[in-house]
Amino acid sequence: MRRASKRKATKKGEAKSSEEHQRAPSRAKRVKASKPKSEPEFFPDQRNLEDLWKAVFPVGTEWDQLDSVYEYKWEFSNLEKAFEEGGELYGKKVYLFGCTEPQLVFFKGEAKVICIPVVVAVVSPFPPSDKIGINSVQREAEEIVPMKQMKMDWVPYIPLEDSRVDKLKSQIFMLSCTQRRAALKHLKIDRVKKYEYCLPYFYQPLKEDELEQSTIVQIIFPAEPKPVFCEFDWELDELEEFTNDLIKEEELSGDQKEAFKDYVKEKVREAKKANREAREARKKVLEEMSEETKAAFGSMKFYKFYPVKTPDSPDISNVKAPFINRYYGKAHMVL
Repeated sequence: MRRASKRKATKKGEAKSSEEHQRAPSRAKRVKASKPKSEPEFFPDQRNLEDLWKAVFPVGTEWDQLDSVYEYKWEFSNLEKAFEEGGELYGKKVYLFGCTEPQLVFFKGEAKVICIPVVVAVVSPFPPSDKIGINSVQREAEEIVPMKQMKMDWVPYIPLEDSRVDKLKSQIFMLSCTQRRAALKHLKIDRVKKYEYCLPYFYQPLKEDELEQSTIVQIIFPAEPKPVFCEFDWELDELEEFTNDLIKEEELSGDQKEAFKDYVKEKVREAKKANREAREARKKVLEEMSEETKAAFGSMKFYKFYPVKTPDSPDISNVKAPFINRYYGKAHMVL
């Protein structure tokens, strides 16, 4: 009986040992399945105003070129620093608008025409304008329309870190556009093209506008087989001689000579009338303007910011220019 008991105990021990042996691999498998802890990945913190240049709408840029503007890793740390203590824009009320300048530049040994993003900062106690200019070589007449007609407006800029809005010593407003690219296909071609001809408008009543002084008219004469595109200066050009030169150059046929001259005379009359009306309007505006507003216009400053040089973007230091557009003229400072 004792032997049988021993054998039984032995069998139980063997069964227990076998069971433990079978369970052991499952414990090993669980150990194998556990993944080692991966090292934490660190990303550089975004600067508080790092996205500022991207938030500003690039006015006048062709819709199909917008993506190419962000193709390179442009950096506007100069714009960011301008809002820091000691910077040109620190503690001021600033209105920003964007634009692009197509330029031939070299990058990684290759010459390429690229759209360089530019940000213009206007230091002013009030919005520099609520209008947009629409003009191009193809359009005979310039249009000045309310910004909202083109779905544009000045909106406050909110930094990446909302909690730091109150710490930002400057008031920043930017020109924004709510026109969705996806909805362009539902618009007429002329309406779409208008966006590409837009220029931020500014009227400085304290000095004569270039148009008030200009003696040049743009001529787009509807001739056959093709229109005649030219500029006529009523102070420097003599109409008869000017017309004969176009005929010699085969830009205009002889049988259209008189019609062309009449067309130019009419355009000159229109331009002189527009110049006269512009001078009278400016005079009236000045008469009705308060001294405070005059002082504000007199103290306005324009700053033009280009991207800074980095290894990941083309070097554009040789193509910087102070000219903004025909309404704003030249910037007081280029950075």
